[in-house]
Amino acid sequence: MQESVREAFRNDGAVLMKGCLDAAQLAQCREAYDWAVEHPGPNASRMFHGTEQQSHVDNANPLAKPRLDAMVPALPFGRLFADLWGSRHVWYFAEEIFLKAGGRGARTAWHQDTAYLPWAGDHWANAWISFQALPKANSLEIIRGSRHGTQYDGATFANPDDPTEPLHGGGELPRLPDIDAELARDPDAYDVLSWATEPGDVVVLHPRALHGGAHVDAACPERHTLVLRFFGDDATFRPLPEENKHFARNGVLFVEEMAKLNAGDPFRSPVFRQLV
Repeated sequence: MQESVREAFRNDGAVLMKGCLDAAQLAQCREAYDWAVEHPGPNASRMFHGTEQQSHVDNANPLAKPRLDAMVPALPFGRLFADLWGSRHVWYFAEEIFLKAGGRGARTAWHQDTAYLPWAGDHWANAWISFQALPKANSLEIIRGSRHGTQYDGATFANPDDPTEPLHGGGELPRLPDIDAELARDPDAYDVLSWATEPGDVVVLHPRALHGGAHVDAACPERHTLVLRFFGDDATFRPLPEENKHFARNGVLFVEEMAKLNAGDPFRSPVFRQLV
């Protein structure tokens, strides 16, 4: 791996890995994705228009875990992230599933995953795998360098009139800025990273980076995306605020395992598959 790629990830918070997955690996990911959509877990949310599915989002589906734990070692991510981070070890955390269809899926509100998950440290990454060719306008967007900036509160994703409605509240974390509104007033207000992608390309981002977008429209009517999450040696537990009664200090995923960790503890548990 070129040092410029490592530097871009460290500084910008995201990089595009062209042709990261070969046809066989991409087919494995697609099979796992299709199975997960057909077998939603307890964290899934779905929307239909008539009989046609318009959207599907799922996160760390326990039904899919055995099949994903078995698949991930056959993919190149263990060595890739060890090289990208300079980490001796790499663990697989879990997946997230996105389906937008029908040509009218709205933009995903700007957010940082670390407002929802109790994560700190440099050695975290989401591997964003889309199965369609995506124009830049319909791809994931990342605010360059934001992984090193403010940790904001999360968005509830529940108020279409306010994309910054606080998830936790209470003031421990500052409220998200309305990035889309600011960009509408001034297109140079933020340095936005985005790439056109082809099947087999992988967008790698640090989960503390502000990211969002990736809508569908008439020009790009469908987007099916599998996100795989990984961590390395420099990954620690950071308790979340506790003002939201639906969120514990340890988040809502792998709750029992996270309850055993204290602030600053290495992020470890036998439940996570070690790859390297």
